[in-house]
Amino acid sequence: MYEANTAVIGTVVTHPVRRSLPGGEQVTSFRMASNARRLDRDSGNWVNSGTLYLTVTCWRRLVDGVDASIRRGDPIIAYGQLRTNEYRTKDGAYRQELEMRVAALGPDLGRCTARVVRRGLLRNSATGSHVVSGEQDARPQVQSGESLATADTGSATVEPVSAAPADAG
Repeated sequence: MYEANTAVIGTVVTHPVRRSLPGGEQVTSFRMASNARRLDRDSGNWVNSGTLYLTVTCWRRLVDGVDASIRRGDPIIAYGQLRTNEYRTKDGAYRQELEMRVAALGPDLGRCTARVVRRGLLRNSATGSHVVSGEQDARPQVQSGESLATADTGSATVEPVSAAPADAG
């Protein structure tokens, strides 16, 4: 089966919910909206011309980062596989829902700022010592002539610092 990935830029419209599945695996999900905008030539204003709603599901490594970082109202960029889930409600009504199983997710830095807080141990390339992230500023310190490329930076999560008005996406 051909599995195409896509990116969607939008806004988180529900609070993320973290669940434990029967096998112990964790999943976090929330709804997001992406607004198509166009310039109204008569008024000169930007107007919404349609909204795409989808459920975003996060698995494995993303669960902790999303749980700690993403909140309702946050501007985000989600990248992953889209699929349609079909089901019947308790009333017997047929429903379809668009879901994105994300491979990567982060803040839309065009509409907010964020501070990166890295997970795990970081190695200072200048001293060789390790620092546990979150205890202090764990950015590797380098001596003149050394390279940051040798730093073991681990995986990262982001902490929203401030948000600009959500006028797009």
